[in-house]
Amino acid sequence: MHTHNHPVTVFVIADQCASDDFVRMMNSLVDSYNERITIGCHGLHHRSWSAWKENIEGFSADLVESVQLLEHHFPNHFRKWFRAPAGYIAPWMFQVLERQGFRVDSSINPSWLVNKKFGKGNSWKTTNDAVQTTSLIERPWKTRWTLPTCGPAQHIPGLRWNARAAWKRLSKPLTIEEINHVEDSTVELDTVYWHILDYARNNGTWTPPIKGL
Repeated sequence: MHTHNHPVTVFVIADQCASDDFVRMMNSLVDSYNERITIGCHGLHHRSWSAWKENIEGFSADLVESVQLLEHHFPNHFRKWFRAPAGYIAPWMFQVLERQGFRVDSSINPSWLVNKKFGKGNSWKTTNDAVQTTSLIERPWKTRWTLPTCGPAQHIPGLRWNARAAWKRLSKPLTIEEINHVEDSTVELDTVYWHILDYARNNGTWTPPIKGL
């Protein structure tokens, strides 16, 4: 964070808030960088819902508890932005998110390599069609040549060369004043993500391969 002045969204697994140490760490982060940090929802227990049978009631209860925890601990930084654990999102999940008041989803990886993550009989294309019928703003993950570039793709042999090349050509990052563009469907954005554990790579010297950071 000290190498740039751009906003960052941290998608939090809500049950981590059961740890006082975790809450203190997160509050230290948001206190240090204030309006540059947005807290989003990464589910309650990191359950990959679309890997199982449709369960509207269970997913809805998961979201309710997640929102309660995140709003309680990070009231000034939490927004109803969602990223499904491991990118497992199915068409039926979007109406649940909409009913719970979520504004943004960033779960779709538009690559043929991960079509199994969208549930039986679905693909990233059918899932993207489904989200377009709701009020949600979808921010799909950056791909290049229909191949994944985010998360593990940054480190998997055979994918990482393409992923790193894509990230070196990203559009200019948002400024703090532009953060609301995330909820504006008329604004096109490149959306990328990485895991906090990535920072332990290369003996603790890893940084996101984004130009200018």
